[in-house]
Amino acid sequence: MLFEALKFYYIGPISGHELEDLIPTLENIRDNVDGPVLVHVITQKGKGYEPAEKNPGNYHGLGPFDIASGVPKSSPGPVSYTEVFGNTVCRLARNNKSVIAISAAMPAGTGLTAFTKEFPDRFFDVGIAEQHAVTFAAGLASEGMRPIVAIYSSFFQRALDQIIHDICIPNLPVTLAIDRGGVVGDDGPTHHGVFDISFLRFIPNLTYIAPKDENELQHMLHSAVSLPGPVAIRYPRGCGEDVVLDNDLQILEPGKGEVLREGKDILLLPIGNRVYPALRAAEGLAKLGIEATVINPRFIKPLDKELICHWAKETGRIVTVEDNVLHGGFGSLVLELLSENKLFTIKTNLLGYQDHFIEHGPQKTLWKNAHLDSPAIINAAMELMKEAE
Repeated sequence: MLFEALKFYYIGPISGHELEDLIPTLENIRDNVDGPVLVHVITQKGKGYEPAEKNPGNYHGLGPFDIASGVPKSSPGPVSYTEVFGNTVCRLARNNKSVIAISAAMPAGTGLTAFTKEFPDRFFDVGIAEQHAVTFAAGLASEGMRPIVAIYSSFFQRALDQIIHDICIPNLPVTLAIDRGGVVGDDGPTHHGVFDISFLRFIPNLTYIAPKDENELQHMLHSAVSLPGPVAIRYPRGCGEDVVLDNDLQILEPGKGEVLREGKDILLLPIGNRVYPALRAAEGLAKLGIEATVINPRFIKPLDKELICHWAKETGRIVTVEDNVLHGGFGSLVLELLSENKLFTIKTNLLGYQDHFIEHGPQKTLWKNAHLDSPAIINAAMELMKEAE
């Protein structure tokens, strides 16, 4: 009656697994019904495959697995950012009873499965309701809790209004864990997290950080729950850089980047997961007789303006690299900084995604196609060097 009151022609519920009934129903609607129609179809996730029926969450997005047993085929490699996130949140919660974890129907996907088991009374899954997750976190923070909201970058877009109004205006200590910042691979355009730098960096009161590797991620999480206001951390999908994880967690000084390599010819300014490709590019440039400085900004906001301006003046050339769209992104932020400090003679080359939606494909392929890998960074640097000749 609800749907009919809204002037929908309602049919159902019918089984989505009985194709001999479902297909004729759809054909009949197509041929004989005018106006809006709502077909209520009921399905079971994993229907027909027992392992998926028993553990539907584990089969939401899955790589190669053994069909007979349903057990994923593990591939050797570094620990994933998501796994480091989940382990670190558990570690923080053991030492701080105010730490709360919130998911929007993706506890496994965001690495919070272990947290749900160890701290069932401090975990909340609000379902596919990202806006509510953020406002709920704001309410908890206003009562002294330290909520961590773990949502994919592409789905945080749904909660932009709540981030601004409910968290950042009252300056509440909520940590936004932005999983899958950057391209995500085969999930495609709807899941690529390539807009969050652009739609978050303009918000007052928000500290915004991006780790260069999995070790820095755990330090940033520790820092986030120690800062007095809202913090957003963007980190990519997939494996880390296979670095050693420190036992002791550190609190990073807000707005301070780090110089990873010094060179007099050009400044490479990558953010997040583009730092290591930039370091490899610097090694390649050195073989060509070009010495590059590489800075890991760590903080998108507040930006380490003094450090960047110093090396901009020293080198006279900057290549920015980001796993984000160029419009309003990190490169734009650096251009704003140069303009603000009247450094108009600095030559720049900004690397990021152009103004179009990115199709599906392996991450490495997408980075290569978008000119965000080490060879592309070398080429971008060489272009600036040639301009000076």
